[in-house]
Amino acid sequence: MSIEIHQVSKKFGQQQVLQQVSFQAKPGQVLGFLGPNGAGKSTTMKILTGYLTADEGEVLVKGISVARYPKISSKLIGYLPEHNPLYPDMYIPEFLRFVGGLYRLRGRDLAQRVQTVMEQCGLMPERKKKIGLLSKGFKQRVGLAKSLVHDPEIIVLDEPTSGLDPNQLVEIRQLIKNVSRDKTLILSTHIMQEVEALCDKVVIIHKGRVVAQDLLEHLKSGQEESQLVFESEETLAPEWLEDLSYSKLSRPNPTTCVFSCPDSKKLRLELMRLVQERNVNLVSIRQQENNLESIFHQLTQH
Repeated sequence: MSIEIHQVSKKFGQQQVLQQVSFQAKPGQVLGFLGPNGAGKSTTMKILTGYLTADEGEVLVKGISVARYPKISSKLIGYLPEHNPLYPDMYIPEFLRFVGGLYRLRGRDLAQRVQTVMEQCGLMPERKKKIGLLSKGFKQRVGLAKSLVHDPEIIVLDEPTSGLDPNQLVEIRQLIKNVSRDKTLILSTHIMQEVEALCDKVVIIHKGRVVAQDLLEHLKSGQEESQLVFESEETLAPEWLEDLSYSKLSRPNPTTCVFSCPDSKKLRLELMRLVQERNVNLVSIRQQENNLESIFHQLTQH
């Protein structure tokens, strides 16, 4: 395994942020690390990369403890944090040379790596600009180049597409795909489309705990119950729903109910009877595709 996280817990004061988080990532695999805002994603990424220490548990990178051997493990990891730290008054090649120097790259090796990552990340057309003058999309490219300049085996990206427009999203996704071909890559995000487009394996975290982890295809195919979405013009009273044939219910808004049910045909008939008996103005009843978004919602609803 490239990355092994074992029973990691973390508190900030009295707040328990992570509780016995465990997962693994293999070489050549893109792992999507998902969770709602505040679930503990960024804290996990910071512990994984050595920016924070865990209260309990252990993180191993290629069998090396991040806590015990931070200098060795940091050479194996490239990290793009959520808030991309850049020096706006530096030119792109200047900044990348500076970062490469921190990893003890020198002379020809440093010049070669800077040239390589600039080409790899599509930065050559902007190479004569200061970083502060770049668009958000190109700043993200510079951040990605920074994480690659020392040629690490493991790449950790925390919300890499946050704030990008649709065209920039497509460009950064393709760039991440290209980078991940010969690396182990962890992508932390709460955007389902990113995971569907890029990831092989998914880990979902909620309130500091891992609530699911599996290959993406297995996670999507392993949901046995159907999802039925009921929309009306009025809010349905909770007591009207008590005797219906469902196992779980979520209400994303007052006039919408999402039912998990073993028999969608039976529930559909029951809902139609409810509409008639209660004189409800029905908008729609529809089967919801068993996609990652619906699975995520089931696992992270309060």
